[in-house]
Amino acid sequence: MTTRRLPRWSELKTLIRPQPIQLNPVTRRLSKAVTINDLRQIARRQVPKAVFDYVDGAAEEEISLQRAREAFRRVEFLPSILQDVSKVDTSTTILGKRSELPLIFAPTGFTRMMNHEGEIAVGKVANRAGIPYAISTMGTTSLEVLAETVPNARRWFQLYLWKDRAASRDLIARAAAAGYEALVLTVDTPIAGSRQRDVRNGLTIPPALTLKTMFDSALHPEWWINMFTTEPLSFASLNSWNGTVAELVAVMFDPSASFADLEWLRNEWKGSLVVKGIQNIADAKKTTELGADAIVVSNHGGRQLDRAPTPLEQLPRIVEAVGDKTEIYLDGGILSGADILAAVGLGARACMVGRAYLYGLMAGGERGVQRATDILSIEMHKTLQLLGIKSISELNAERVRIK
Repeated sequence: MTTRRLPRWSELKTLIRPQPIQLNPVTRRLSKAVTINDLRQIARRQVPKAVFDYVDGAAEEEISLQRAREAFRRVEFLPSILQDVSKVDTSTTILGKRSELPLIFAPTGFTRMMNHEGEIAVGKVANRAGIPYAISTMGTTSLEVLAETVPNARRWFQLYLWKDRAASRDLIARAAAAGYEALVLTVDTPIAGSRQRDVRNGLTIPPALTLKTMFDSALHPEWWINMFTTEPLSFASLNSWNGTVAELVAVMFDPSASFADLEWLRNEWKGSLVVKGIQNIADAKKTTELGADAIVVSNHGGRQLDRAPTPLEQLPRIVEAVGDKTEIYLDGGILSGADILAAVGLGARACMVGRAYLYGLMAGGERGVQRATDILSIEMHKTLQLLGIKSISELNAERVRIK
């Protein structure tokens, strides 16, 4: 028989630990986020469905995105025991300069649509974290304003080749004049991918007021208030646009772009050149031969060609082919610090991350981006310690494999 008794107050009072009431709603909701997926769930509740789906979605059946995430789930780490990991170093070098994490904030379009703080919030967090940030041609803050706001940040400018080459040349000149360190040429967008969530949601830039969106505004009043009481959406590279993303791409981007245009750009731009959207060995070799300082193994987050090669699976082959000639970054499907370290172990110098910080931005503006960065950093530190590794430089293919 179990003997029972009434507990003494002296025993109970040590267990009673009421949490202080947090009045700030942003702080309150971000405090509940332990993972990037937690931020994703918070973000879903904070913004209109069309805005969330623009970030969260991919092309057609979203097979490429699913495969990218599944590839990371199949990663297996091989740890060592009894190593002194009381201190670990997550820093690396990116384009010859120290980066505190093997992480680059990827370029994302229409960022102020996710939260009114937009690119400025992302740039401030990147500056504090000591990592590069690439603002997009389709960004909603001008590259000059970002430069003025975070002058000491490692600022990169992402470029699409436009049909109007004079406009492209003007953007390049503006980026150089504003002190941008690197140019990121995205090469996997000859046309817009078929993003079916956006079509079903009727997404336009900026979001239009329809019966559907007016109903949605009742569910997300804070987002709509911020949208209409702050400066109208402006763009890094054009004055305004009223239409869908696909329509904008059809008007602006050049499906006739070729390797000759990459040669032209290498001659125009004197800084570091990063080429994003490499998916096979032949293109990696050709791009490297034409003078790219770095390439990004990427299928545009699954947002262009569905059933495209899975970046993490392609990475080791491309590293073997050109890894001694150029820096290689990975982009796509990354939702944790362990994902980043898996890519580094398989040969990437760093990873470009977009959705992860955008979930944070939608969840809580600059503080949400900071929370996303903190989560990724903490996860990287813990993963290194559990692997028995003191620094990023020790991470290699002997410690990581894809099953």
